[in-house]
Amino acid sequence: MMTTTATEPREEFLFEVTEEQTGERLDKLLAALMSMQSRTVMQSLIENGDVLVNEKTVKSSYKVRASDKISVDVPPPLPTELTPEEMPLDIVYEDDDLVVINKPSGLIVHPGAGVTGGTLANGLVAHFNQLSGKAGTIRPGIVHRIDKDTSGLIVVAKNDLTHQGLSEQFSGRTVYKKYIALSYGRFVNNQGVIDAPIGRDPHRRTHMAVRTTSGRPALSIYTVKEQYSEFTLLDVQIKTGRTHQIRVHLAYIKHPVVGDKTYSEGRATSIKNVEVRRSIASLNRQFLHAAELGFSHPRTHERLKFITPLPVELSDFVERLRQ
Repeated sequence: MMTTTATEPREEFLFEVTEEQTGERLDKLLAALMSMQSRTVMQSLIENGDVLVNEKTVKSSYKVRASDKISVDVPPPLPTELTPEEMPLDIVYEDDDLVVINKPSGLIVHPGAGVTGGTLANGLVAHFNQLSGKAGTIRPGIVHRIDKDTSGLIVVAKNDLTHQGLSEQFSGRTVYKKYIALSYGRFVNNQGVIDAPIGRDPHRRTHMAVRTTSGRPALSIYTVKEQYSEFTLLDVQIKTGRTHQIRVHLAYIKHPVVGDKTYSEGRATSIKNVEVRRSIASLNRQFLHAAELGFSHPRTHERLKFITPLPVELSDFVERLRQ
């Protein structure tokens, strides 16, 4: 299985608002300034945090002011077709309406900017005759996502009714999502809440960051499972589903996820034991696993809950720490 990466780079456009443009809606102004993009596309970019005004995220309806500095980060175009690709799927549960899959680390959920194949979505269309189309042709059945280098449970909708019902539960925050994470350092308290808004990092546009004045609400609740000399094993329940949420939140409180190449900022070099440092490097993934998923079945309304254990590479790593 191969993931195809597009060669087109992200394009960045910079504008400064003039006196004559003062009072215009942001989306309308950008659609006029960037004639190759529609107003709908601009609204999507604004919603995704790819548009910043004075280095802050704003709404499409924002009324611009003279001297506002606007940056627009345009990703490469999305693929328009999805090719079925045979791949092994670890199916935890399946019925006529939905399927729950235990996704391995290293597998991207669906194609996106720069990725045209080798994703879970490609495997889904090869395996199932029917999937929901509500998320579009390149995201069949996809209701939610987990990061490429995170393993664990993901639910897929086979029809639009199920997709709608699951989407409403995710947006209504009634889906139970618990992860197991290994973080650097030891915790003083056995439990804690991280309530910190998350938005696009204005300096590293492919990264997310805590943005106290312009981010979207994000809430994570952690419980200490085990502590070791330089690490802590956590249960983390998330009430929201922001991009990279657990990774950003744990890094924010100075306990980044072990093996996270984006947000741990070289923390592994501080580990005293050389063998442990080598073990972290050999993981070739972040120590984050979506271990539990619970929701109400959209058709039967039965409450379902699924649990999957740590994959062997993570459980073996924990055993080495215990010893």
